[in-house]
Amino acid sequence: MIETPYLLFLGDAPDQLAAKVAQGIKDWRPENAVGQFRMEGCNADVGLKDLTLAEAKEAGAKTLVIGVANRGGVISQAWKDVLIEALGMGFDLASGLHNLLGDEGDLVAASQVNGQTLHDVRVPNVQYPIADGKKRTGKRVLAVGTDCSIGKMYTALALDEAMREKGLKSTFRATGQTGILITGSGVPLDAVVADFMAGAVEYLTPDNDDDHWDIIEGQGSLFHVSYSGVTLALIHGGQPDALIVCHEPTRTHLRGIPHHGLPTIGQVRDLALTLAQVANADCKVAGISINTQHMSEDEALAYMAQVEAEYGLPTVDPFRQGAARLADALAAL
Repeated sequence: MIETPYLLFLGDAPDQLAAKVAQGIKDWRPENAVGQFRMEGCNADVGLKDLTLAEAKEAGAKTLVIGVANRGGVISQAWKDVLIEALGMGFDLASGLHNLLGDEGDLVAASQVNGQTLHDVRVPNVQYPIADGKKRTGKRVLAVGTDCSIGKMYTALALDEAMREKGLKSTFRATGQTGILITGSGVPLDAVVADFMAGAVEYLTPDNDDDHWDIIEGQGSLFHVSYSGVTLALIHGGQPDALIVCHEPTRTHLRGIPHHGLPTIGQVRDLALTLAQVANADCKVAGISINTQHMSEDEALAYMAQVEAEYGLPTVDPFRQGAARLADALAAL
């Protein structure tokens, strides 16, 4: 178990999106975070109090969580002094980066000297099966998107919350490091060997009651040339009965690759549904989730009304408005 509360380490994050792990924890488990630690040059701010390591320790923090998801998932050398100092002050470290804490000799040595624990949440701890595509009982919904880091996890968490508020059976199924740090369990899907990714999703979403919904956290995008593989594994392994298409309308290009523009909502709807029906012929698109964080209230409402009229699907910003309409759409299937 990773001990709470956390001090969220933003390091030298170049922009707000790079701090999405910290932002997710702050938004969905604010009681677990006492503050944030930012280095010089950090361009992200999740809205928590800036604390030194000593101040965070005084406030009761037990684990320094690396709240940055940089391209390639690398532990920067610039961070090392802070991480080693934190271990010396009695903090555990937790990270969801591809570059594992446990592979860094200086961090391992510091943790051993000080009796602290290194938590790498992106290490699969189960021998996952190869997917077999057999029909499972229960229902499943998957968030798919026009890009990565676009709101698929927020959509899934908000939908799970709305389902529960309506007395419906649901479980949020985390598939990435932020979701795992928020909920305490899940599959770090992009760290699973490729042949076993779809099987890992089958393992994560087993047989269940006929009226139970697994709310599967989406990853990547079918149109993102860097991360499309993990998206397809979710679509086939998840065997979804429903899809929610996620979009952020102010983006001008795919995250990390400025020479690739974004697909349209309709392109994602059509391609994702075609691929989903390979595994579940009855799959339907149930709704659209719009990330309007960079829009005014009036702009957001007008844009969502336009999208809903164009596609004929309930369209909401689940973080701004709640996901009740998406939950109603699932219940009606």
